[in-house]
Amino acid sequence: MATRTVSPDSEKITINLGLVDLGQIDLLVSEGFYSNRTDLIRAAIRNQLASHADAIRQSVARRTLVVGLQDLSRADLEAARGSGTRLRIHVLGLVRIAADVSPELARESIESITVLGALQASAPVKAALAGRIH
Repeated sequence: MATRTVSPDSEKITINLGLVDLGQIDLLVSEGFYSNRTDLIRAAIRNQLASHADAIRQSVARRTLVVGLQDLSRADLEAARGSGTRLRIHVLGLVRIAADVSPELARESIESITVLGALQASAPVKAALAGRIH
């Protein structure tokens, strides 16, 4: 049995479509416009994001979001804790908290996490931060 690995820079989503929309997608795939349903859906999403690019840029600037990837290592969180600073993390993209970060360290050093995208952290760290993740 082959296993499928998911790229750390992507997230799987599920959508429900009406049968007519699905049929139209299948027609475009069968006519060779797209190699499969996923390619069409990705293209449609990218086109919508491009058409709203100005609104996205303005919102990112207004919210002071980090765009892309924010990695938080144990050393980063220990430094924050040592300085008496609690982090307020705001990211559009991906937040990764290192596997060697304990739930206690996360609780002591992270005040809040707002992520528009995905958060990758151990289950115990996510549980410790549950009330702080927005």
